[in-house]
Amino acid sequence: MLVPFEKINNTSRVWIYQANRPFNLAEADIISRGLSAFTESWLVHGSPMQASFCLKYDQFIILAADEDLNAASGCSIDDSVRTLRNLGAELKIDFFDRTLVAFKKGEQIFTIPAPDLKTKLSDGTWDSDTLMFNNVVNTKEDLTQKWLIRAGASWLKRYLPRQTVAG
Repeated sequence: MLVPFEKINNTSRVWIYQANRPFNLAEADIISRGLSAFTESWLVHGSPMQASFCLKYDQFIILAADEDLNAASGCSIDDSVRTLRNLGAELKIDFFDRTLVAFKKGEQIFTIPAPDLKTKLSDGTWDSDTLMFNNVVNTKEDLTQKWLIRAGASWLKRYLPRQTVAG
């Protein structure tokens, strides 16, 4: 059962899918239509899942499920993954490349492949204060508070000189 994203419970579970490239308006429309159809009919053991989604920064899909009503099961999560894989195949977008780390500087969103993080740190592309997307947040509330964080406050601190990591 599709619910507007702003109305879904803050304790709702979220899954963030980061595209390997920005999607355009036509692609966003296809994604929105596909996810609307999916969330409208998303079932957990035959019962409707209260769910929603939103698209952010032309590069992220956030899928939400209110687990206070029905906890997502392995099969229902598999259904959501299958939907994203199908949309990705149709649009030639990879929503499952976990080697890309996404950053935000001003209004610019950019990704760096994990093997290039050290080099891109050295050349000044990112530093401890650069905002990065923490795509492993678990709830809608965490999404608002912990999704976009300083690189120095994330797992990326292992690449930084010690003095730049503080708070």
